[in-house]
Amino acid sequence: MKKPTTKKVSKKKAPASRAKKAPTKQAQPRRKKAIATPETSQKLTFNHAMIYAKDVERSLGFYRDLMGFKLIEDFRYEGTSVYARLRAPGGDGTIALHQAGPGVPLASDGVRLYFEVGDLDGFCRKLQQKGFYITQLPRMMPWGWRHAYLNDPDGHEISLYWAGENRMQKTVMQAAKKAART
Repeated sequence: MKKPTTKKVSKKKAPASRAKKAPTKQAQPRRKKAIATPETSQKLTFNHAMIYAKDVERSLGFYRDLMGFKLIEDFRYEGTSVYARLRAPGGDGTIALHQAGPGVPLASDGVRLYFEVGDLDGFCRKLQQKGFYITQLPRMMPWGWRHAYLNDPDGHEISLYWAGENRMQKTVMQAAKKAART
């Protein structure tokens, strides 16, 4: 039986030049990782969302190739991807794809992943051009944000949205409540 392997994904280094090199500058010391202080060590932080998948490779095809996430870790067992960690293309947020056990249901009732993108309409057009089905095309919602909805290959609900200048504005929420009453 083969042992599990973990592969860290890193950028490829350019081949060394054979030309004479200029004198190198003194290397800057590496910054140490921040150590939790008593003030921050008691605060909760969000690390990542775990998404269980029937086929991690298929989910990688969706999140990496269609949605644009960057693969940062790929854990394989006997040559098959069983866990992958990905970073959002526009930030530090990460998701993890994890192989679901045999017969384990993947229902995610009550949970929806939200990803924000400035050019929501253009992003959705690109997904459609690649043959992906969007369950609700972008439209303005009563709370002032544009939303599109879709499902990943395992049926997990996803909202693509753009809040823009309406983000966290109480006046937009108040207008939505008023519209709902009439």
